[in-house]
Amino acid sequence: MVVHGHDTTLPISLEEMLVHCRADARGAKRPLLVGDLPFGTYESSSNQRWRQSDPLSHLLCILFLAVDAAVRILKEGGMDAIKLEGGSPSRITAAKAIVEAGIAVMGHVGLTPQAISVLGGFRAQGKNIASAVKVVETAMALQEVGCFAVVLECVPAPVAAAATSALRILTIGIGAGPFCSGQVLVYHDLLGMMQHPHHAKVSPKFCKQFGRVGEVINKALLEYKEEVTNGSFPGPAHSPYKISSSDVDGFSKELQKLGLEKTASAAAKAAEKIETGESS
Repeated sequence: MVVHGHDTTLPISLEEMLVHCRADARGAKRPLLVGDLPFGTYESSSNQRWRQSDPLSHLLCILFLAVDAAVRILKEGGMDAIKLEGGSPSRITAAKAIVEAGIAVMGHVGLTPQAISVLGGFRAQGKNIASAVKVVETAMALQEVGCFAVVLECVPAPVAAAATSALRILTIGIGAGPFCSGQVLVYHDLLGMMQHPHHAKVSPKFCKQFGRVGEVINKALLEYKEEVTNGSFPGPAHSPYKISSSDVDGFSKELQKLGLEKTASAAAKAAEKIETGESS
């Protein structure tokens, strides 16, 4: 979402996710790598009539899609586990099927970004009794089908504490207070990488900037532009590949033979400037 400039996670495809998974797998050898199943990879696109007339076949289709996508995340993406969002009966069943296929699964409850169309946007969950109970019950259901951990996103700290206490598996909090087993943030947010005004509007309230890397990047890019514009970069210090003066003379003569007198002159002048320390 952040890397590709989207406002939501919904547009990301499995193929795009696999590119990121493979890159992470090449670079990160020590951590446990978890690949997120994108929206649409464990839902059936079948029509409503089929869902109603043959619900069993519809459910089997969902399970096939889910397991197939999870297998690809591991085999093609190099991940150690997958994560899927939500706690509807079909999602719980999908999680169970993936676990039974021999794939480690991390659940995700609370605010589930792939379900913002039914949640009414990026809205915190667990803020009333019924919603809070649902968070805990969903997390427990995911544990029961074999998930090894559950992400708790955008829920009040007492609700996250209750879920963590109720579970035997790990909870990973993001906007869920300090009582989870572990924490996660989007690193673009925690590093303060995004400087565009649009990003400031969509940055979650729970994010803390542990750095202002974006300001450093912006300053460096402006300095680069200025030095390229005024001709001071690249100068002799950053033009390290040399050609001897005799070879420059020979090169110029060969260019002249080709009728490229102006080109030969440009090469000779450039060699002279580099030799005397001039950059433009």
